[in-house]
Amino acid sequence: MHVVAILALDKVIPFDLATPIEVFSRTPGYEVRVCGTSTVDTGTFKLQPAWGLDGLADADTIMIPGCADARAPVPADVIEALRSAAAAGTRIASICAGAFVLAATGLLDGKRATTHWVAAKAFAERFPAVVVDPDVLYVDNGQFLTSAGAAAGLDLCLHLIRRDHGSAAAADAARLSVMPLEREGGQAQFIVHPHPPTPQGSELEPVLRWMEDNVDRDLSLEDIAGHAGMSARTLNRRFREQMGTSPLQWLHLARVRRAQHLLESTSDPVELIGAQVGFGSPTAFRERFKRVVGTTPAAYRGAFRSSTQPADRV
Repeated sequence: MHVVAILALDKVIPFDLATPIEVFSRTPGYEVRVCGTSTVDTGTFKLQPAWGLDGLADADTIMIPGCADARAPVPADVIEALRSAAAAGTRIASICAGAFVLAATGLLDGKRATTHWVAAKAFAERFPAVVVDPDVLYVDNGQFLTSAGAAAGLDLCLHLIRRDHGSAAAADAARLSVMPLEREGGQAQFIVHPHPPTPQGSELEPVLRWMEDNVDRDLSLEDIAGHAGMSARTLNRRFREQMGTSPLQWLHLARVRRAQHLLESTSDPVELIGAQVGFGSPTAFRERFKRVVGTTPAAYRGAFRSSTQPADRV
């Protein structure tokens, strides 16, 4: 039986704590235990772990959920227990801001890691010896793994099950977790940052909706400015101020996001999808898609398309 020990510290984030409990306890072959030093105050309720820190010593995997105050010092006995477990070969994985606890042990020094994107800057400043990648769902270094926030913890748990028991077991766990798509570990990094939210009442709201509705057209900066009723120079300035990017860059990202949806939900050929979202040639589509997403349209489709979709048309 593979023992998964979940470390519960004060101010633990309940969602992060519950994720590995639910995923591993519903998967055959795992024994789940919650470990802590005393009564744990989550901020909304208190819990009494059934195991102390000694429960980490013989675990096969240790999961470290995030805590609400990532800046809080990590107790010395927790650091020592994690270091001892690591020295014995135990696999240790963090969810969200749990990376702060894991990094405090020094076990991530010189390694690539991730955490919630909101905390990534603070994480990098506090642990300069760690190579921080805020753009991925999780990072697998073999013995040490880290994940981003919230639902990324589910991706990490399913990835661990896949490592331990294969894809079939992971697929069963995904269905129980009602995951919308099975995201292969090697493809989990292929995500696109959403556009920054438009300030409420912004004068750009109408033109942004129009651009979204017309991604298939060959729009120039002058076309967009004309629809917005302002000069190209003024439009550029307003976009920089309110969206943090240029109109054409925003349009490119909107096209790629639309392409991702079509790749996931249809069997249309890649070349057709490129044309449907406004790229002038298949080459331009593939180059822009790879630059933004980090992989080719075909590879993205293979990793993310729902299994209920029919096979590709030739």
